[in-house]
Amino acid sequence: MTSGSSGQTAGSPSGPYQGYVYAYPHKTAYRPLEPRPALREVWAGEPTGSLFLYLHIPFCEMRCGFCNLFTRTGAPEELVAAYLDALERQAHTVRDALDSPRFATAAIGGGTPTYLDAGELTRMFDLTERIMGVDLRAVPLSVETSPATATADRLAVLAGRGTTRISIGVQSFVDAEARAAVRPQRRAEVEAALGRIRDAGFEALNLDLIYGIDGQTEQSWRYSLDAALEWKPEEVYLYPLYVRPLTGLGRRARDWDDHRLGLYRSGREHLLAAGYEQVSMRMFRLPGTGSATEYCCQSDGMVGLGCGARSYTSTLHYSYEYAVAAGQVRGIIDDYVRLAPEEFALANVGFRLDGAERRRRHLIQSLLQAGGLDVAAYRARFGTEVTEDFGGELERLADRGWLERAAAEGGTPPEPGRAGSGHGGDRLRLTAEGLAYSDAIGPGLFSGRVRELMAAYEAR
Repeated sequence: MTSGSSGQTAGSPSGPYQGYVYAYPHKTAYRPLEPRPALREVWAGEPTGSLFLYLHIPFCEMRCGFCNLFTRTGAPEELVAAYLDALERQAHTVRDALDSPRFATAAIGGGTPTYLDAGELTRMFDLTERIMGVDLRAVPLSVETSPATATADRLAVLAGRGTTRISIGVQSFVDAEARAAVRPQRRAEVEAALGRIRDAGFEALNLDLIYGIDGQTEQSWRYSLDAALEWKPEEVYLYPLYVRPLTGLGRRARDWDDHRLGLYRSGREHLLAAGYEQVSMRMFRLPGTGSATEYCCQSDGMVGLGCGARSYTSTLHYSYEYAVAAGQVRGIIDDYVRLAPEEFALANVGFRLDGAERRRRHLIQSLLQAGGLDVAAYRARFGTEVTEDFGGELERLADRGWLERAAAEGGTPPEPGRAGSGHGGDRLRLTAEGLAYSDAIGPGLFSGRVRELMAAYEAR
């Protein structure tokens, strides 16, 4: 993802900004798998009728000060070609391990996928469709880009190959704030890129904005929001700035939780007043937009291609090595492009999910969405009540005013009662204040095992 959207825990233990939980468990909880299991065994018996296909392109034209994504800058043309060669070898091996896969949705992220030129993008699409057996024009497809790489020829390739959603990391429309985030760009360049994206005719445009940048005020934040709304984006993501280890801003940390929280609330209210609906703490969407997909993040699998991609089965999440520091990332990419086909047939590092961890993942992935957790769906999947499995955690959230019981749309309201007790109520969902504290609630729901693994991980 763009906009510094991945990360580990950060901030004070009691603050609202502990870490962005975009997946559970976090990659820093992964460990080398011994022995390394064959992908054929990993996927044996797994449902493959509604999969997510993810391609990772680990290249960017520059490294932003807030970024700790798995990416490198300035990759020469020969390295990009070698990477696509390796991606092709990996795709053949992964496809052989899957039993009649059907992909319901797809995404290409990074890094910045449009670091690839038009010819390289065409090759990437060709090998993916040919080998994986997927028509990317027939499923929702999201691709990330940047102002500097959203050129007309690249966008034409994306549009021609079925991209339905384009996501661009703008961060700020104020030039001084972009420089403060070590994202040197000019508003004129951003506006030109947005014009080219709109001209290309994508179904959905997503804009990423960041709040909490040094020097950012309530007025300048509103200025960026209004500048974004001039383009009528179907989606807007509001990301809090995190200062993380091994990033360009890592030595400039300070306690600015109250400031970020105030900007978040202001941004939320501004977007709601403009007609957007809140989907999660970060995501706001115009009603009636967005491609429908049958993929369910709580239960369906994901197939990742590329050296930084993860793959998910019901019992194992796996990937390659993870790093942030530029030298370590370069080394991992250099190793990846030299891998023989048989090396791609094994899972290297990962995390095995037992029944308790599967329940916890379902809880976290559901609660951090504005729609909340469907109590009946949880019961049908696991055969237990969520209020019995996680009664203590849910009670604590309810006591702080962060969790409520609610009827599903069109249903009858639940009987009065505490959110964490009893079996009644169609949904458990975060309140507006609970959503504001998502980056504390998510990490707070991690299991003790995952916390220990993350704490023992040595950043590199």
